[in-house]
Amino acid sequence: MNAAESADRLAAVRETLKVYFDALYESSADMMSGVFHTRGVYATADESPPLYRDRDAYLKVLENRVSPASRSEPRSDSIDHIEFAGEHTAWARVRCSIGNRDFLDLLTLVYDQGKWQIIAKVFHIAKKGR
Repeated sequence: MNAAESADRLAAVRETLKVYFDALYESSADMMSGVFHTRGVYATADESPPLYRDRDAYLKVLENRVSPASRSEPRSDSIDHIEFAGEHTAWARVRCSIGNRDFLDLLTLVYDQGKWQIIAKVFHIAKKGR
């Protein structure tokens, strides 16, 4: 893979993450469904018992959540790191805040059906500012 192809691939993953952040801020299941793989997993061990949801259950939570945008919350999201493991797999460490909680998300992405999609979201929850 040449430098231009690598840059294009990185830009495509960044665009997927941008839509992911937009979907979280807007609480948009429609937006999220475009970047979260149909076989995607959503999980955290910070709940007791550990929380696991499939994509459909996660999208229902999103569509029923009052969005940070509607509460005029300041937007806070960032990409810490993106790494590739071959041509069709990547992972990203990202952060965002919703309400009084900060989230550290470890996202695994796959290139499937002509686009980068999140196939696993495993996250850590902390009270804001901790």
